[in-house]
Amino acid sequence: MLRRRGALAALIAVLALVVAPAWARTVTDSAGRRVDIPDHVSRVFAAGPPASVLLYMLAPQTMTGWVRAPRPEDKPFLLPAVRDLPETGRLTGRGDTVNLEQLLAAKPDLIVDFGTISDTYRSLADRVQQQTGIPYLLIDGSFGNTPAALRLLAGILGVPERGEALAKAAEAIFAQVDTTLAAVPADQRPKVYLARGPEGLESGSRGSITTEILERVGAVNVVEGLRDKGGLVTASREQVIAWAPDTIVALDRRFAQGVAASPDWQPVPAVKAKRVFLSPGQPFGFVDVPPSVNRLIGLTWLLHTLYPEQAPGTLSDQIRGFYHLFYQVDLTDADLARLLDGAGG
Repeated sequence: MLRRRGALAALIAVLALVVAPAWARTVTDSAGRRVDIPDHVSRVFAAGPPASVLLYMLAPQTMTGWVRAPRPEDKPFLLPAVRDLPETGRLTGRGDTVNLEQLLAAKPDLIVDFGTISDTYRSLADRVQQQTGIPYLLIDGSFGNTPAALRLLAGILGVPERGEALAKAAEAIFAQVDTTLAAVPADQRPKVYLARGPEGLESGSRGSITTEILERVGAVNVVEGLRDKGGLVTASREQVIAWAPDTIVALDRRFAQGVAASPDWQPVPAVKAKRVFLSPGQPFGFVDVPPSVNRLIGLTWLLHTLYPEQAPGTLSDQIRGFYHLFYQVDLTDADLARLLDGAGG
């Protein structure tokens, strides 16, 4: 939580004016805010996990740290130069952990948030920018906006060629999804339940950022009736049984490995049919956690998992290509096997 005494905040504002760059440019972020930034941006603070992923993919050399430090099992899937950067904490979302002292200590030229654009996030960005003198940009993180977001931030960071390459790859993945779905009648598309957590009872209602990837790939999200607007929900097993999903996509390995032996889950059609698929999660989740550009390869995995007869190409080759371009690492056979262990497809 952002907490500062008034006197110190005033001092910070004065210092920000003193050290402000003499030459700056003005950019417009996704919220329509006009923000003055330095001509050259060399250090960027990611406000939350989605922004951290976006920044890593576009310009890892500018990262001041990780919002959440990579786990040991994630590090082989990341560039060696950034694997051990410090954990910075988060400015946004649940459990914000950064105060102004920590933020200033990181000495960023720019703060970037990537996600929902709302009055709440506008207010936070304006307040932090005013208190610290550090320019703060909001980038629209909606899934369909991914190519535009890549181009926007790449231009700001001075890496337009890389941004264009990633944006074109994202557009190709979206186009591949549309082409595949055109060959699958609506009544033949799967009814899917997204199971989060070790109990599998946390999910996302229709229209939530958590499940939009399932809906983008043509699946019918069975979760309904628990809240008016999209968001995280907690379901009961009785509700899952009533929804009768024919497919479960799990994010937690413990749940995915234990559900088949659980008598409580046996009435669920997906469990009976052994259609419980564990989403890959290294270095970031294919389906969620965080809801960022990492989900693009989740679309490819879901195409091969949900529509194996219609999905084009070879899943392993497509994953290798994605990791080479977006994560800048080359997967070994052992890496690929570990990544897809229990994931189906």
